[in-house]
Amino acid sequence: MTSARALDSALAGCTIIVAGDRRSVELTTELERHGAVVHRAPDLSMIAETDDDELRARTERVIAEPPDVVVVTTGVGFRGWMLAAREQGLDTHLEEALRGARFVARGPQAREAIEQAGFTAEWAARSETSAEIGEYLPAAVVAGKRVLVQHHGAGSDALDEQLADAGADVLSVTVYRWRPPPAADAVRRSAVRAAGGEADAVLFTSAPGAAAWISVAEHAGVFDHVRRRSHGDRLLLAAVGPIAAAPLHAADLRATLPDRGRLDDLARTVIEHFGGGRAPSLPTDAGRVEVRSGGVVVDGAFLPLSRSAAALLEALAAAGGRVLSRAELGSVLGGERNPHAVEVAVARLREALGGRELVHTVVKRGYRLAVTET
Repeated sequence: MTSARALDSALAGCTIIVAGDRRSVELTTELERHGAVVHRAPDLSMIAETDDDELRARTERVIAEPPDVVVVTTGVGFRGWMLAAREQGLDTHLEEALRGARFVARGPQAREAIEQAGFTAEWAARSETSAEIGEYLPAAVVAGKRVLVQHHGAGSDALDEQLADAGADVLSVTVYRWRPPPAADAVRRSAVRAAGGEADAVLFTSAPGAAAWISVAEHAGVFDHVRRRSHGDRLLLAAVGPIAAAPLHAADLRATLPDRGRLDDLARTVIEHFGGGRAPSLPTDAGRVEVRSGGVVVDGAFLPLSRSAAALLEALAAAGGRVLSRAELGSVLGGERNPHAVEVAVARLREALGGRELVHTVVKRGYRLAVTET
């Protein structure tokens, strides 16, 4: 079992990108508390629910045409809707309109939000997917009924269309709609960092945000590098839940999810990945080695390294003990470096390692990580 003390510094040397707007401050604070350097790069921003004229218009329509069935897809979205209705002076009328409806929840958090609002959920999808909701509400149940579906920024996920095909009169209410990022350059830089080894993890809190970040990486010409690092376990891509992870899976990226779809569980998953022995490591003559963007962990002890030194060590670790030529290491350092420049960089790396015999010279061939034969 990983000790609490180890987890306190679990993220030392890690650079983590939080590619999301919702509650990113508290997520950042938790990660920094465990030693990470965090870059916030909101891939999208949200229109505040209290300022959303379209949300108000949909709320007024619900009041005028009360639904027979209410499908709540996210707890935070349903709470946000209730808050917006209260701020707009529509809460009493909205509660009356919803009082006679059957409530269906997409998961435990949605059920909890329904109950906190004073309603009762008759059922909750165990898989937390819209597909399961569609199975629970067949045509025999919804045909000719007015069905309200509350969404959270990501759109219908094909649920609205499925219910409409079953004969329902569907009204969608989308809470926290998305708009372009507040700092597009920051998003592009985050993708470049992730592709180039200057970040150890990217965290996603929504499906639209994940899709937007992937699109930025593609336009920046670095997506293939992101995917290569993801499949090589050199870059952790973590999403708060299966919905947020869907664009990652669709783009053939490896995604890690917490057991529960909560931001504190997302943070805990990242902390335990790096502090609990889940990150890739290699046995060497100097002990077990785990390379991070800001340094290296050798048998549990973190040693800070310069960016160039960490890049050299990551390349040697990725080779798994295979010899890398000076030309290969020169390309890691950023272009056509002459052999002397590579020798100087390796000497500085060895100095930073404090005498630990991690990098071996192979005469006339190059250098290799001192990987222990298994």
